[in-house]
Amino acid sequence: MNVRLGRLAAALVGAGIGMMAADASATDLAAFQKKIESYSSKPVFEAPGDAFDAAKCMAGKSIMSIPVSSANPFTANIEKAMQAVAKKVGFNFSTWENQGQSSQWVQGMDAALNQNVDLIDLLAGTDPRVLVPQVKAAQDAKIPVIASHYNGIEQSAEVAKTATGDVPIDYKKAGALLADWAITKTQGKLNALVLIASGPLSTDSMVAGIKEEMAQCDECKSTTQNYPVTDWGTRITPGVQAALLADPTINYIIVIYDSMAQFVAPAVTITGSQDRVKVVAFNGTPFAVGMVQKGQIEMDIGENLDWIAHSILDSEMRRICGLPVPKDPKIPFMMFTKDNAMDAGDPPQLSQGYGDAYVEGFRKLWMLK
Repeated sequence: MNVRLGRLAAALVGAGIGMMAADASATDLAAFQKKIESYSSKPVFEAPGDAFDAAKCMAGKSIMSIPVSSANPFTANIEKAMQAVAKKVGFNFSTWENQGQSSQWVQGMDAALNQNVDLIDLLAGTDPRVLVPQVKAAQDAKIPVIASHYNGIEQSAEVAKTATGDVPIDYKKAGALLADWAITKTQGKLNALVLIASGPLSTDSMVAGIKEEMAQCDECKSTTQNYPVTDWGTRITPGVQAALLADPTINYIIVIYDSMAQFVAPAVTITGSQDRVKVVAFNGTPFAVGMVQKGQIEMDIGENLDWIAHSILDSEMRRICGLPVPKDPKIPFMMFTKDNAMDAGDPPQLSQGYGDAYVEGFRKLWMLK
């Protein structure tokens, strides 16, 4: 084993996702900087497919969506936006309200089958892997079951084992951008504490993106802490506090889901690490963007929930209408920093700060009057 491979193996074993690889030369750092440059401006609409007459082909059609949990503001607001899109196009859209229990997802699947809807949407974590009999029953009834905003683009084949199809998001890119930012800001001397929540396919995708970028930075390293969602409120603060005290060279905390950040901030404050430790995160949850405004998070990669709703239904309408379904729904990201976080409102609002290019974009794409 040569020296470089040895260092890589040691990093993998000791840090979980921490890696060492090619020299972080000036050219490499310029490449990292280039990767993040376009994400600080408002996203431009990019059509995921050819235009089609959505109102005509969706007349009389219906979609039922089963979110991972109706108590989750993220999914609840996407559901509201999807309802508004359906009204604009002119088809029936319903939400199966639930509290995140798999038994309630089963009830929703049964209800959708009894109502003979044209498509069942499993939104943002409703796991088709625990609904195999129900998915098969729907498919036998010629009702496609689509997992939306659930997995990375590169994981579509995995989802296809249990669902009819998916509307993926580029989670791998989101993970990569978090690492790219931190590597750039530390001039290739990143020592990151990475907080993850294993289980969802999205986590695997984001971690893969972080790994790939870290592998291109010779002096970068990381350690990982894994917290199930149910443990966020009790374990993150003491866990991060212990890590910061144990290693005073940690300079970034990479949080793959920004709702975790509310429990990270106290640990940073308690340890007096505000000057040396920066936090970056993903999702663009309003309170997290507010933390950017306050300086508690340096950068948060946001998603426009209304844009997500449009993109999901674009893909699902295409499937119902017998049109080609895009592999990439073109759901964009935008980085919120101290320079643009106020664009999201004071206090920050859902789907605000991203511009409205998508509104006219989808109107034309769907040939709406």
